[in-house]
Amino acid sequence: MGRMANTWRLTKTSWSLLKQDRELLWLPVLSMLAILALVAAACVVGFVVGDVEEGSVSGSMAVLGFLFVVAATAIGVFFEGALVAGAYDRMSGGDPTVRSAMGRAAMHLPSLFGWAVITATVGILIRLLRERLGALGSILTWFAEAAWAIATYLVVPAIVIDDEGPISSIKRSGGLVRQTWGENLISQAGFGLLGFVLMLPAVIVGVLIGLIVPGIVGTVVGTAVGLAGVVTVMVVVGALGIYFKTALYLYATDGQVLGGYDADQMRDTFRAKGKGRR
Repeated sequence: MGRMANTWRLTKTSWSLLKQDRELLWLPVLSMLAILALVAAACVVGFVVGDVEEGSVSGSMAVLGFLFVVAATAIGVFFEGALVAGAYDRMSGGDPTVRSAMGRAAMHLPSLFGWAVITATVGILIRLLRERLGALGSILTWFAEAAWAIATYLVVPAIVIDDEGPISSIKRSGGLVRQTWGENLISQAGFGLLGFVLMLPAVIVGVLIGLIVPGIVGTVVGTAVGLAGVVTVMVVVGALGIYFKTALYLYATDGQVLGGYDADQMRDTFRAKGKGRR
């Protein structure tokens, strides 16, 4: 209960920062829209050149699929980098905008894209292994996927804030995560639980509308209301998580507590040993 309460207090601090830069919430929205546009384009290309027969996929389709995954991952990584840049700017006393945040992320585009290629490739390899190793393989690859996500949790801040390359940022993230291992996991789980709790009212309202309003109108309106609520929560909680991740990176690297975060809370939560920035 104490850890979850601490996560809630850190969430409120993140919100106090984010509400000063509400326009930055357009960054995850733009990310979603760009990925949706990419999916639509991929569907068209797949329909035109697709040649899937008897459950097999041709070499050309496999290449296109890989390129699609890399492109989608790169979009997500770029906009996450932009939000990290905006959060860092705010915590450093600046006044970020969508344009300035995207501009700073663009300065690190090669490294962000390199990281996107690496993490997309690792994700694909894990899924391929899962398909080929059966039930035991599913368990093992699930642990591998979780370990990879945890170890690379701070890669994007390392790239954007400290101009690390994609490989060195993985090493740096892994080292920092080891310092904050158990408590960091609890904090991440707290943000996930918060998102789930906040989504429930939107889902319940959508379901009630679908039940109360008769016919197709109720179904459409209920679905739209529920979906809008869920997407809104995903955008806001995701942005809060990135602000929190940025604060964690700064504390873990330099022992800095910026942006109104409480030094004692950060120390108690992460118990990280500050390291000088290289």
